[in-house]
Amino acid sequence: MKSKYGQSWQAILGGIVLAVLILVASSSFVIINPGEAGVISILGKARDGALLEGIHIKPPLISKVDVYDVTVQKFEVPAQSATRDLQDLTARFAINFRLDPTQVVNVRRTQGTLENLVSKIIAPQTQESFKIAAARRTAEESITKRNELKQDFDMALSERLKKYAVIVLDTSVIDLNFSTEFANAVEDKQIAEQRAQRAVYIAREAEQEAQAEINRAQGKAEAQRLLAETLKAQGGQLVLQKEAIEAWREGGAQMPNVLVLGGDSPGVPFLFNLGEVQKAASLTP
Repeated sequence: MKSKYGQSWQAILGGIVLAVLILVASSSFVIINPGEAGVISILGKARDGALLEGIHIKPPLISKVDVYDVTVQKFEVPAQSATRDLQDLTARFAINFRLDPTQVVNVRRTQGTLENLVSKIIAPQTQESFKIAAARRTAEESITKRNELKQDFDMALSERLKKYAVIVLDTSVIDLNFSTEFANAVEDKQIAEQRAQRAVYIAREAEQEAQAEINRAQGKAEAQRLLAETLKAQGGQLVLQKEAIEAWREGGAQMPNVLVLGGDSPGVPFLFNLGEVQKAASLTP
């Protein structure tokens, strides 16, 4: 009876020892997966040297490993500033970033978690970087030179976040708005410019039409001058007679039966219709 009782205690004790050994063994190493980085804390104090992907040995029971996601993160943040000409400018940025795996120990010591890093560092630094970029140009330049505004913002934000182990990969301007007063002023300016351009177009069109009239008048005067010189020259009377006949034909009249050219006339042919003369003679008693 006693032997059975002793054996049962030995079995229980052996089970306890085995469980302790398994617990110690399992807490003596940690696996860091791809896209992660870890920080070992021994008795609450972070140890130097980040744990990159792979298997790592750590002191059992008295240590803890904080694992950070070092893949690309996306964060949207609003920002507000004033331009160089003191116009209110609001924007919303989408920021793609990731943590520097080799610097996660500093993140653990200064911010603790990724959430704290975003709310306490990235959001305020985004606001300050936008103020720097917006203050360098006027409100109109912020519209016409939007790419330059973004470049200045990216540069300022990257410099400010570098010391916090944050690598900025890309930023996007989701929205960019101005005050209602400025938006109305821009619209009024565009309307005025369109009207001015229209006025210039009409003025040019009138100028071109006036020039065309001048050209036509000059051409007509030149033609008349040449005609006058032709009439004064030898054979000019024949030219005048030809012109009169063509003008008469274009008027739609029928060809007369008789055509007499007056010798004493200034060159205009005298025309009469023989049929009409005969008809008038038959009616005479």
